[in-house]
Amino acid sequence: MIKGKVITVVMPAYNAENTLQQTFGEIPFDIVDKIILVDDKSSDNTAALAKELGIDYVIVHDNNKGYGGNQKTCYNKALETGADIVVMLHPDYQYTPLLIESISYMLGNGLYSVVIASRILGKGALKGGMPCYKYIANRVLTFIQNVVMGQKLSEYHTGYRAFTREVLLAVDYEKNSDDFVFDNQMLAQIFYKGFEIGEISCPTKYFDAASSINFSRSMKYGFGVLCTAFQYRLQKMKVFKFKIFT
Repeated sequence: MIKGKVITVVMPAYNAENTLQQTFGEIPFDIVDKIILVDDKSSDNTAALAKELGIDYVIVHDNNKGYGGNQKTCYNKALETGADIVVMLHPDYQYTPLLIESISYMLGNGLYSVVIASRILGKGALKGGMPCYKYIANRVLTFIQNVVMGQKLSEYHTGYRAFTREVLLAVDYEKNSDDFVFDNQMLAQIFYKGFEIGEISCPTKYFDAASSINFSRSMKYGFGVLCTAFQYRLQKMKVFKFKIFT
């Protein structure tokens, strides 16, 4: 706990058997109270290993629900089990669990309601092996999103983020996509509700076992991101109404 607030780490998992133990081993259990892992119908032994490690709640989807669908289960379970601060940590060891403590204190001390770990602040992305085309796409999309949405984040595309209970109850994330664009839709919802988002610099690692999406899905994601940004702007201008904001 931090100041009496329950810290829960949620791990949306898919074929993470090779990296789960290393990720789990770096979680700071001096402040983390509960771990939730949701296995999105992996073809490996992710769920069995999670149970061996003693993870508090291991949920296995009967059908693959996608990255966004996995997160919905994670957050619903975290709220159900009394979490005050929820940190999403990918079990593929691409993001270091050692930042959980710093992120949680930013929320626990009331500085922000949401914190994202940015790979773009500093040199974490390229130094960690992010492919140049992904780095360029990240920068271009983030620039457009900031202009259209009137915000100033260093990146919208990190999968390392944390929320207070208040935020998760305020945004209707169940209306979001079950695919990768879920992350951006959720950030748009958070901004629309008037919450501030803090950022912290984050090193990252790119290697064969780390999760990634192919080029065609990256293109689909990019168009989805731009669509979300323009929906946000049109909703703020009261030109149209979109279900994720209403």
